[in-house]
Formats: sequence, C-alpha cells, structure tokens
Amino acid sequence: MNIGSPSPATTASPQAGDDASTASGSASRPAILGWLLFDWACQPFFTLVTTFVFAPYFAAALAPDPVAGQSLWGFATAAAGLVLAVLSPILGSIADATGPKKPWIAVCGLVLFASSWILWHAAPGVPHAIPIALVGFAVGTVAVEVAAVFNNAMIPHLVPPERFGRLSGTGWAIGYLGGLVSLVIVLGFLAANPETGRTFLGLDPLFGLDPASREGDRVTGPFSAIWFLVFILPLFLFTPDIARSTLSPGAAIRQGLAQVRRTIADARRHRGLVRFLVANMVYQDALVALFAFGGIYGAGVFGWQAVELGVFGILLTVTGTLGALVGGRLDDRFGAKPVIMGSICVLAFVCLGVLSLGRDHIFFVIPTVPAEPGDGLYGSAPEKVFLALGLVIGSVAGPLQASARSMLARLVPAQEAGRYFGLLALSGKVTSFLAPLAVAVATDLFQTQAAGPAVLILFYLAGGWLLSGVRRV
Repeated sequence: MNIGSPSPATTASPQAGDDASTASGSASRPAILGWLLFDWACQPFFTLVTTFVFAPYFAAALAPDPVAGQSLWGFATAAAGLVLAVLSPILGSIADATGPKKPWIAVCGLVLFASSWILWHAAPGVPHAIPIALVGFAVGTVAVEVAAVFNNAMIPHLVPPERFGRLSGTGWAIGYLGGLVSLVIVLGFLAANPETGRTFLGLDPLFGLDPASREGDRVTGPFSAIWFLVFILPLFLFTPDIARSTLSPGAAIRQGLAQVRRTIADARRHRGLVRFLVANMVYQDALVALFAFGGIYGAGVFGWQAVELGVFGILLTVTGTLGALVGGRLDDRFGAKPVIMGSICVLAFVCLGVLSLGRDHIFFVIPTVPAEPGDGLYGSAPEKVFLALGLVIGSVAGPLQASARSMLARLVPAQEAGRYFGLLALSGKVTSFLAPLAVAVATDLFQTQAAGPAVLILFYLAGGWLLSGVRRV
C-alpha cells in the first residue's frame, strides 16, 4: 500500500552547511552523520531524566513515597502526551507548508534546553520542588518529541526507500550509544551515593557536587541541556534542509492547518494505514509508560540505589544499541511489520515476567532467599530476573520504534513526510497519556507498583492484534 507515489527529494536551499546533495534521496556522508547525531543529542534527556537517574531521584527523594512518586510521574507523562497529541500533526503540517525543518528543530531545542536546566532547582526541601520537577520534565518531553517529528520528516530526503530501515535503526542505535556514554559520565563522575559520598567508580563527585542534597542527580538536567546544544550542531552545519516555500508565514500556517484536515481525511481512505496508526498509538503508549516507570519500579520494589540503577541502565543501553542495529537490517530484509510484531510479543511477555516478581518470590509462586550483605549487585534472584527482563526490553524497544518510522516512510510521499510523520506522532501521542494515566490510576487505586506491568500487558496485546490486520510492508 502506498499513499501516493514517492517523489524525488527536494533540492536543499542554498544556505550555510547545506552543500550536500539530496537528489534522488541520496545525501552525503556528513549529511547523514549530522542527521544521525540528532538521536545522540536527544538521548541523554530520555536516559538520564526520564528513566534512570532523575525519575528515580524524584520518586525516592522528592515524592512522599515511591507509590506516590510513580503516580505523580505518570500524571506528568500523561499531560505531556496530551499536549503532543495536539501539537505534533499541526506543527508537522505547517513545517511541510513552509519547507525547512531545521528552524523548527532549533525552536524546540531552545525549549528543551530551558526546561532541562530548571531541573537543577528541584532540590529536596526546596519549596515547589515537585512542581518544578514535573513541569520541567513534561515541557522537555514535549519539546524533544516535537523536534523528532521534524527530524523524522527528513528521512525520505536523505536515502532511498530500500535504506529507510537501516538509516532509522542506525539512528536509534547511535541514540542508545549516546545514552550509554552520558550515563557512564554521570554515574562515574557526577552522581554519588548520598550514604557513601562516592560515585559508581568510587570517586568524589566532580565540581564539588554535594551528594547529601542530591546535586549529582539534579545535574542531569543541565548536563542533558548542554549535551543537546553541542551535538545538535552537525545537523545544522552539514545536513541539507528542504527548500523554503514562497508562502508567507500566515499563509503557510493556514495551509498547514488545512493539511491536517486533509491528512486525516486521506488516511481514513486507507484502512491499512489507519489500522497501523491506531496500533502504533496503543503499543507506543505502553512503551512510553514502560520506560517512564522502569527505574522507578526497580527503586520502589527492590530498593535499588544509584549504583544498581546505573549498572541496569548501562546494560540496557548496550542491548538497546545492538538491538537497534540488528533490527534495522531485519527491517530492510523482512519488512517493518514482522519486526514490530515480534517486538510487541516480546514486550508483553516481559511485562508478565515483571508482574511475577516480588522482593521474596519469582514467577508468582517460587519463594526466594533475600540477598545477604556481601552478595554484591542484584544479590537476590528476583533482582537478577528483573535485570534480565530489562535487558530484553532494551533489545526490542529500539527496533520497535525504528521500524515504525521506516514503515511510515515507505507509505507516504517524500514531499508530504512532515504531515504524515506528524500524524504518526499523533498516533503515538494522542493517547500517550492513557497508558501512564492508567498505570498511575491503577497504582493509586491498588496501592502497589505491580499494577503497572499488569496494565501494560493489555496495551501490548491490543496493539499486536490491531497490527496483525495491516498488510505487510
């Protein structure tokens, strides 16, 4: 199924850094590298803030207790998803009407920089620390996800369709690698255990960061902001943009809004595309929630501190990097749908496995011996199983997301990629508040963190069933 016929990539406008040719969707190596580094630039926000460092710090040190922390974080994630559901397709269509994508990425980058920076001020005992943390996280999430819409829309202008999967998978792999490097830097040199005052490498924190006031955890915000500012530069210097439209800004906005309506109407005429977008909506919801609560779950159920969470994050990003690289090649060879379906099935079983764990049992009924002092990291059997399940999550999350964008890139005309990727973002975000909200409500209602994976299993089963009816591409 193809929505229109792919057209040759638009020639880049003659601006600084846009000297690479995009004719026939084949860009130069520096142009490709600049595009790939977008994922590297963004990933520390997801790795450090959303999942492994700041989120567990929020639940353990700011929120009244881990259950309340998971619930509050879920409501903030839900709020960000609701805003994204409105903004993504509208801004994507306006960007198509105006042409260039990089100015939009620049604006989103500035918002991401500011919202990440304010996380430093969410310190224990500081008035309004919880609202500061939640607002900074939610606004930063909106900014980075909207920027990704415009970055994704550049794919058809960089490589031919037969290389979409590899380009997308490589981008995710480089992003995971960026998350890994940033996590090692933060845990090894900046964030210290408040009890020992030492980092994961046994060092005093750099720059005199105070472990008692959790400055090493809070510095992940400014660190992510500076990282983004530095590594987004190659995109602006070397990657060609789309030619600027002759429309005035007002006319472009009006045309963009009209395109939103046309895009939704066009999509409705293609049942396979609609079913894919709805399936994407469901399983992406669950993936957002899974990453949002992974570190919080480990901290709350097993009492993991910075060292355990840090090693967990490092190992997960290693498997994520490898999984994204392999998934991109499987995508080009077998198609996007088999990769997505396989990933969904694996994630559903992983959630079932997480649900079966407790401090004193595995697989629901098998009792285990508590960890003893001197047993080392992940000393109990439940912790080891949770670690293994986390590594599986990393190995399939990258292919799931990379194949979703390569699947859409094969379905839509290159010159309209922005509005369709906006629609993809809409499908991934229109209810992205729903899974975190469901987890938050279930956690609050049943007063147990085990409610989280139970809810997510249902989302993965529904997403897989919907995708099964889409023709293979």
